[in-house]
Amino acid sequence: MPAADLDKLDYEILRRLQDDSRTIAETIGAEVGLSAAAVQRRIKRLRHAGVISREVAVIDPPSVGVHRTFIVMVEMERERLEVLEAFRKQVLADSAVQQCYYVTGSADFILVVQCRDMGEFEAFTRRMFFDNGEVRHFTTSVAMDRVKVGLSVPLNGG
Repeated sequence: MPAADLDKLDYEILRRLQDDSRTIAETIGAEVGLSAAAVQRRIKRLRHAGVISREVAVIDPPSVGVHRTFIVMVEMERERLEVLEAFRKQVLADSAVQQCYYVTGSADFILVVQCRDMGEFEAFTRRMFFDNGEVRHFTTSVAMDRVKVGLSVPLNGG
């Protein structure tokens, strides 16, 4: 669904759902001036169109023993389509990778990786980089503090 097809009410609904996806249609409707049924129809349309791609629980990593976040810049040996696609598949299959960006500049990919400790990260680097002959170089920064983490999209439309 192109952004042009979203109206002001769609954006208002999306703002509220980004804040808390468990907000009930009755509450949203009261806040935006729609009936609960109208809000439910709009949410269903937004899901079907892929505007709302997933609804998940956000878990605090330290609460489940995941204490380390690493930012990894990866440079591939060759920038051939099959090499990039193979690396993308490898990244998608690894649960330690929280985010992956294909980027311009000196690196080809930037990864956000979460692990319980340095030992777990070392095992990650072995399987992801050292065992992959197409990885030329990688550089890691260890996050010292989680200042801001989120997936909210700035909604300026509508």
